[in-house]
Order: sequence, then C-alpha cells, then structure tokens
Amino acid sequence: MKKEQLRQLLSNPGIIRAPGAYDAWSARLIEQAGFPVVYMTGYGVSASLIGRPDIGLLTMTEMVTQAKNMAAAVNVPVIADGDNGYGGVLNVVRTVQEYEQADLSGIQLEDQVFPKRCGHMEGKQVIGKAEMVAKIKAAVYARKSPDFLIIARTDARAVNGFEDALDRARAYDEAGADIIFVEAPQSEAEMRQIASITRKPLIANMVEKGKTPFLSGKQLEEIGYKIAIYPVSGLYAITKALNNMLQTLRRDDSTINYSENMVKFPEFNTLIGLNQIRELEQKFQ
Repeated sequence: MKKEQLRQLLSNPGIIRAPGAYDAWSARLIEQAGFPVVYMTGYGVSASLIGRPDIGLLTMTEMVTQAKNMAAAVNVPVIADGDNGYGGVLNVVRTVQEYEQADLSGIQLEDQVFPKRCGHMEGKQVIGKAEMVAKIKAAVYARKSPDFLIIARTDARAVNGFEDALDRARAYDEAGADIIFVEAPQSEAEMRQIASITRKPLIANMVEKGKTPFLSGKQLEEIGYKIAIYPVSGLYAITKALNNMLQTLRRDDSTINYSENMVKFPEFNTLIGLNQIRELEQKFQ
C-alpha cells in the first residue's frame, strides 16, 4: 500500500525529495526518475487544467479527478494539495474522504481564506487559528486510515508575522496534523526556529525565486526538515521548453532545428509504456 510506503519513508533516515506534478504524465516521469514521492501541485494543476493562476479557481472535484489520475499512474505515494479544504469543517470532512478514496497518501490543507493564493504570492489572508484547528480535527476524524497523512500548512508568516506562524504551527501539531508546513519562511534562521518547535516531520517548499532560501536537500535535512517539495520546477521547465519549440516553429516554418531537444518517437513510446500495454493486450488474444 502506498500510504504505508510514505509512513515508512518518514521513519527512514534522510530527506524525502518530492518534485511537483500537475498531471499523470508528469507524475510518471517523476517516478521513472527515481523519486520516492510525487507532490501534486495546485499551482501547476490550475495552469494545466484551466490555464489560469493559482488563486482558488479550481473546485474540489476538479482537483480530486486530477489527483486520482496521478495516483493511478504511479506506484509511489502521491501527496496532494487540498487548498483550504474548499469550505468549512464539513467541507474538509468530504474533501479528505474524497482524497483518500482517490488512493492518495496525504493531503495538504492550508489556513488561507477563500479565495486562496499561491503561498509565494502577495495579498494572502488567513483564517483564525481556532478555525484552522477545527479543520485539522475534522480532517483527522474524516480519514479512514491513520496512514493517510494530514499536512497542516500555515500562511501566517506573510500576513501576521513569524511569531504567529510559529504559534499556529504548534497549535496545528497539537490538533493532530501528521506533518507541519510553515509556508515562506524568509531566512535560514527562521527555518531553524521552525524546526525547533515540533518533532513532527516538516515540509520545505523550494520555489525558485520564491521567498524562502533555496537550499539543497542536504542543507534542509541538516536544519531539520524531512520533506522538500519542488512544486513548480517541472512546470517552469516544460513551459520554457515548449515556448522555445513554438518560437522555433514560427521562425523556421519547421521543428527540424529543435528536434535534438526532443525525445524521439520510439523513446517516448518506451517511456509511456507502450511495450507493456502491447504485452498485456496479447494475453487476451
């Protein structure tokens, strides 16, 4: 079971690096590259599904459908962005149930108001600490398996200051969250202080050119973090590559001058598992 895999990874030594995926194919590529966990990024899913920024436009059912497809495509655990639970405590109960039924291994819930914002954008607002504590308790109540992990994220650093973010992290820990995620600390000193207040596993959000110092996995582990997510790295790389290809096509009236930057037809078929599908097909002939 993938949920048990994630629990085991958390108990093993070493930091867990979880690149961000926004669809089933990007999730499969992450698995094929040898990473033990996939992180479903709401930022990337919003871009992929509706071509719009991460400002709370996606519904819970849209996110669940995308997450289910990702989880079905890989054999490693998937932890998924659940935004702010899409409403109050009863909405959180349903959201957790839907995410768990989609064969995910964990859900990330944040304390932003609706509509939410990407964690490294300006203009965020947060709900009261007591309201988020109630949401975490609702999430813990709603799950069927204790191995389905509840990740509690606070965005209070940018709104109310660092001390409030620390206070919320402690409260969310006590409320039963399995993993603590203090979004967008602004220095290594802040990151070390976060690590000093809880024994729960911590997530570091590595966003290129974001608000948090961009550190290596080894550096994050030394500070006290257990999971490093890279939510936008793949999305940004794909966006640049696709833009470059399209500009080449417009300029040259052909992609021949860009072909060395592409995988070839046989290579792609191998990566996507065509041979295995054909072998399965033959079993029924």
